[in-house]
Amino acid sequence: MIIHKGETLFRQGETGGLYRLRSGLLKIVRVHEDGTPTLVNIIVPEETIPHHSLMSPSPNYGTAIALVTCDIETISPETWYRDLEQHPEKFRAIARQLQDKLRMMQQRIDQLTEVTPAMKLVKLQRWMHHYLGSLVLTDVLTQEEIGQFIGLRRETVNRLLREQVQRGTNLL
Repeated sequence: MIIHKGETLFRQGETGGLYRLRSGLLKIVRVHEDGTPTLVNIIVPEETIPHHSLMSPSPNYGTAIALVTCDIETISPETWYRDLEQHPEKFRAIARQLQDKLRMMQQRIDQLTEVTPAMKLVKLQRWMHHYLGSLVLTDVLTQEEIGQFIGLRRETVNRLLREQVQRGTNLL
């Protein structure tokens, strides 16, 4: 299935499908009780999601929205869970995927623990450049989302991006 930038794959609270992202990028947004949306994750190619439902069904933690055009494989939950029961070795593949995600989250922690806000932004830009190609970070995330993702206020992100433009270093 193909979904385009801004389209929703699944919604927070729903229970149901499993998906493998063949290409593209998805963002996972969690909406809090007061209605405030928060960017909590970026899904990259070859991930099967939702992560928390890989071994047993559970309501979706957030809403998955395409950041760019995405090619997504739909996986039947019934088939997925039956295969796990019949082929326990498949748990190893799940463990590897979760290990890869854990390593990605460790990179995010590295971004969040940078001393200067400017370096937090640069590390995120470098990481995302790997997936974005010729696009720049602000083509797919708002300044508010960038700030949520690296622990900065939107105003700080705005200032840092302006400074990068002035220095000619915003092409990461």
